[in-house]
Amino acid sequence: MSIKKKIIIALGLGIVIAGIIAAVLFFQPHRDVQNTTTDFSYNASEIVNEYLTDSQKANNKYLDEEGNSKVLEIKGIVAKISEDFNKQKVILLKSDSDKAGVSCTFTAETNSHTLNIKIGDKITVKGVIRSGAAFDADLDMYENVILEKCDVITK
Repeated sequence: MSIKKKIIIALGLGIVIAGIIAAVLFFQPHRDVQNTTTDFSYNASEIVNEYLTDSQKANNKYLDEEGNSKVLEIKGIVAKISEDFNKQKVILLKSDSDKAGVSCTFTAETNSHTLNIKIGDKITVKGVIRSGAAFDADLDMYENVILEKCDVITK
């Protein structure tokens, strides 16, 4: 067998193996946040203040680099209701005295649970944390805590 054929076979095998790995990663089951045990329950103000006080300590407590960040239940007052570019509802839990809030992004499956929610309602949301609150000195503004895969627990 010539060297050229060996190289072509090796490249073909490499492409097949890369395709299998990509397919396994793409089709692996997604984390079912709503059926996962809640790790922590807070008011929106509590977790925002925890991040603004010591973000490194809070990141170590809640975030996981491999995507298995903590599942939180957050209670708060609805300050804003919007929709992202994926048509997912985004509810901001924040009181008037807070510097930042908790931005809760719902899924296509849980969007309908937000239909009767109004600004000013006090609700509890369960979701997985993606990032914490911070102050951006360049923009002179506060960034919210980000929760994803959310659903309403109580209205």
